[in-house]
Amino acid sequence: METYLLDWANLLLRWLHVITAIAWVGSSFYFVWLDNHLIRPKSPDLLEKGVDGALWAVHGGGFYNPQKYMVAPKKIHTELHWFYWESYSTWLSGFALFTVLYLFNAGTFLIDKSVYAWSPMGAVAGALGFLVAFWLVYDGICRLFGAGPEADRKVGLLVLGFIVLASWLACQLFAGRAAFLLVGAMMATAMSANVFFWIIPGQRKVVAAMMAGQPVDPVHGKRGKQRSVHNTYFTLPVLVAMLSNHYSMLFSHRWNWLLLVLVMLAGALIRHFFVARHKTHMKGQPAPWGWAVAGVAPLWLALVLAAPWARLGVPAAPAGAPTFAQVQAVVAQRCQACHNAELANKGVALHTPALIAQHAAQIHQQVVVARAMPLNNATQITEDERALLGRWFEAGAKGP
Repeated sequence: METYLLDWANLLLRWLHVITAIAWVGSSFYFVWLDNHLIRPKSPDLLEKGVDGALWAVHGGGFYNPQKYMVAPKKIHTELHWFYWESYSTWLSGFALFTVLYLFNAGTFLIDKSVYAWSPMGAVAGALGFLVAFWLVYDGICRLFGAGPEADRKVGLLVLGFIVLASWLACQLFAGRAAFLLVGAMMATAMSANVFFWIIPGQRKVVAAMMAGQPVDPVHGKRGKQRSVHNTYFTLPVLVAMLSNHYSMLFSHRWNWLLLVLVMLAGALIRHFFVARHKTHMKGQPAPWGWAVAGVAPLWLALVLAAPWARLGVPAAPAGAPTFAQVQAVVAQRCQACHNAELANKGVALHTPALIAQHAAQIHQQVVVARAMPLNNATQITEDERALLGRWFEAGAKGP
């Protein structure tokens, strides 16, 4: 019953996390698009009010006229809407999901003893430490190098270098699947922390000064803008890190950290293409397709590196299906520790011949195709055994 309830918690938290993430990413992408499409008005009344950029848009049967005031408007006449619940809800739901799925099952999901043998409590502390440490280092880089000439370039290179180091270290300490998730989670934590510690507090100071009739310090807007830009470049790398931990061809590879870096780099470069595309479109210039090519290149490199070269050219396995007794022996040794009468993870039990035949398609998908099971290969299934299960399924998955 406990496993059943945890599966429901997993489903509902994952659903909530996706919903809130869509809201956060959607609003972030919209405001980046908006910033790059605003045109400085020529109308004297708008200039007198301090409007620095505006545009007209049509959607849903109506017309919209967004206007942006640099630093602050002279007065706010209607209710002021704050964009922060999307960020906080995404992080809280994601951390709750991470807790239910990984921290409560650290011995199974965080630890691969062939990578690093440590205690479940040590792995939990290490995972939480990754989230905190990345924020502290990233924030320190922004504080020290975030102003002055070439600030964006310096910060970008330093943060990229630290992400590469963190990706390598995570893959040396945690199970591959958990390492990928942790890298995505540490960057997502920094994104939400940017909103909590910098963007919203700075905006509150601007509003407070404006309401009090005091001069508004433009530094708050500059800092908020800088962290907001970082967030938009983190978005696609975070999403692909979260998704790629479902693909064993990546996280179980011996160069898993490099593959993770490559797909995240592709995400950042592709995101830059869209940002640059907004700007060139407004200037009437050709689209910056070079950035799109640069974004696709790391994906091609990852595809080549992750290819199963060691299995290419290997002679085909002997023809003929294995006997059910051979299949049952593999399942008993490699699968039944987590799929038996007392413990049926994901509702799958494999302790009888009938159950093995009943779940033949799931066995083939998870063990042979996705290669996701056994989890972290805890029972050390061999390539020959995976091939044996594959031949059995392709021959009709016959029972005893």
